[in-house]
Amino acid sequence: MSSSAGHSLPHRAVSSIRAGDRTSTQALPATPHTPPRASVVPSAFGSPSTLRADDEVLVVELGSRKLRIGFGGDAAPKKIASFGPEQQRRAGDFRAWEAGYHDDWRHRAAGKPWGSDYELWQLDLRGKDLGLVGDKLERELREAFTKFLLIDSRPRRISLVLPPTLPIPLISSVFDTIFTRFQIPSISLLSSPVMSAMAAGTRSALVINLGWHETTVTSVYEFREVYTWRTIRAGKLLVEETYQFLTNIIQGRPATARAERTEYKLEDNVVSFEECEEFATRMLWCKRAVNQLSQDTTEGLPTLHEQDESETVAPADDRVPVAVELNSCKPPKTVEIPFAELAEPCETVFFEPNLSTSCFDDHELPVALLAYRALLQLPLDVRAVCMARIIFTGGCSNIIGLKGRIFDEVSLLAKERGWDPVRGKAYDQYKANPNLRRSSSRQSGEGPTPTVVLTESGSGTEEAETTRPINPAYAPPDIDHVEDAIKKERNYKPAVQGTLRVIDSLGAWCGASLAAQLKVPALATVEREYWLQQGVNGACRPNEVDVKAQQRQSMGAGGLVRGQASQATGGWTLGIWGAI
Repeated sequence: MSSSAGHSLPHRAVSSIRAGDRTSTQALPATPHTPPRASVVPSAFGSPSTLRADDEVLVVELGSRKLRIGFGGDAAPKKIASFGPEQQRRAGDFRAWEAGYHDDWRHRAAGKPWGSDYELWQLDLRGKDLGLVGDKLERELREAFTKFLLIDSRPRRISLVLPPTLPIPLISSVFDTIFTRFQIPSISLLSSPVMSAMAAGTRSALVINLGWHETTVTSVYEFREVYTWRTIRAGKLLVEETYQFLTNIIQGRPATARAERTEYKLEDNVVSFEECEEFATRMLWCKRAVNQLSQDTTEGLPTLHEQDESETVAPADDRVPVAVELNSCKPPKTVEIPFAELAEPCETVFFEPNLSTSCFDDHELPVALLAYRALLQLPLDVRAVCMARIIFTGGCSNIIGLKGRIFDEVSLLAKERGWDPVRGKAYDQYKANPNLRRSSSRQSGEGPTPTVVLTESGSGTEEAETTRPINPAYAPPDIDHVEDAIKKERNYKPAVQGTLRVIDSLGAWCGASLAAQLKVPALATVEREYWLQQGVNGACRPNEVDVKAQQRQSMGAGGLVRGQASQATGGWTLGIWGAI
């Protein structure tokens, strides 16, 4: 069968394609032209940003005082929102422009705990309005989305960075706000200490977060939280101590005088919360450790340097007064404070050197002692890696000299006490009395017992030499020249461990932004559909979902597969925040 001449073949030959299909009956135009195509309606595709909506991840770091919001992959957040009384004003409230409004802060703060308007949430949830927490969060998120991120209402995923062991009611309030008031398909939960370690470029670290409500010491090993220790010696206690410090100076009492701390601080002769926080941020500093000079000196008497006796020697304490204006008290005053006394609030809050260790409860240990005990309780291999990667984060870490003082205190404790967890008078007597210890008992790391071998000297007498038997278990390994050549070619450097060292980090938000850019699976991912159906009661404990997930909830590919499988069967988890 042959096809008619007027119809083109369904499959054209290569020659006809190159020739331009001369079998077509339509006449070719004389000038070059754009081939005709179907008309495309631009509105069919919508905004160009919708093409990237699935790839864009919003990173939100939730803190008690501040909220950091931005896109995943950016170097810094687009907005850092802070909470305060001005954030709670309704539309059309112009009282802030009235005369004397800022001086009337005592009337507005009456009946409220001191500084409660400047916090998003508190750890003590008894009698707290969680709906107000959701309203504050919604207002800041909506303002950030419309004014700073400039995004439309298309659904986008959110990576939520949370501090460790956040209370479940707070997580429930945050999830209800995000899922019901924004078109968010899923929320991925990331741990703040793990993200701080990632932002520092390391897989393991000891993260000391000097936060607002509490100071947490978290050990991270291979992107996994090992354990978290906490103390109430943090920013809130520092601001309260600053309030007491300024009150004593205004009333003419000694700066170190103690008084009963009250929840309501609204007297006429005291300063406001804003001024106390600004004074603590800009004026306070931290002294060096008392025994810091002793570890730099060598054995023997110190070297005496010659100097002219006519020259005046500056005192050890800098007593130069600093003039400070206090505008919130009635009447406003200008007080002069010696520069050395500006370190007293920080000394009292974070270290408390005047009290013995036995005077503290478990929740109020000094920060240096807490960090040392955290390292002491870790396994040997984890401790060797974490002690060489100490990271300081949080708002109080910006105080001048505080990070160095904590590190010096930890170094001195490790030098004096070692890494032996057993302590006490009986143990010290046992170590000091040689009769109580068996002469044949040896430490496990000392190797085999040495033997005495008699050798003949040149004079014919016999001398005793202590030698060790050759044991293959303690013999040094042979040198592998091929491996050494490969390491030298690749510029290989062994990992630093076993020594105390501090490294810098870009912060938890930057680590979460990097994780979102690299598409690292989160510890837990909650879908909007499951949350609206089941709520927080639908969250399963990790051991009910998968036994392996409880043993190691790291950011590996296996965790992502298990999370998808668990959600496909109808079960989901909050990760470490939902474990009881």
